[in-house]
Amino acid sequence: MNVLEGFHLADRGFFAREVLDLAPEVLGCILQRTDDDGTVSIRITEVEAYAGERDPGAHSYRGMTNRNKTMFGPAGHLYCYFTYGMHHALNLVAGRPGQPYGCLIRAGDVLEGADIARGRRESRPRKVPLLDRSLARGPGCVAQCFRASLANDGDDLFGGQWQFFVPDDGVVVPYLTGPRVGVSGPGGSATNFPWRFWTADASSVSAYKPGRP
Repeated sequence: MNVLEGFHLADRGFFAREVLDLAPEVLGCILQRTDDDGTVSIRITEVEAYAGERDPGAHSYRGMTNRNKTMFGPAGHLYCYFTYGMHHALNLVAGRPGQPYGCLIRAGDVLEGADIARGRRESRPRKVPLLDRSLARGPGCVAQCFRASLANDGDDLFGGQWQFFVPDDGVVVPYLTGPRVGVSGPGGSATNFPWRFWTADASSVSAYKPGRP
């Protein structure tokens, strides 16, 4: 089975635009990484948009730091960060250079390399094997499936191990929106920032948890 049938490689212009236009179109696209272990491909089912200086929930809201500087660079790169002292997370850098915008990849379906992804996710003993839908359910799980770390911060999607594929038909999959997960303060407002987007019928979508003050 060719998981990329009906898809083609994105160009950088796909990412170099307003993040709220980009986010729903990322749903149904495929992020792929090939490394020494083999190839893992994930079809994205859930993302969150972050819009820099106009978004109090964004890492880049208060300006550039050593941690978030990738967000201020060219679109089509990966911003990877470490959070809660235990998880990495992957973001697709959007907008123009100097616009620190991005889409956090929250969840997806593993289409290729499921054995590799499972081996990474089950590296610690588990009483019950993970369900297929849970392999990439949550941003930390997505990063773990790809074996992503801070070493991948700044990686280019148009060179090296990573590739990004969009549907040939250009049709945006049916989706829902709501508040972002775990974002506290004004950025967690469901009214002002309903900037989580997820595929309507995907079982891999993560559970909503409000932010803690």
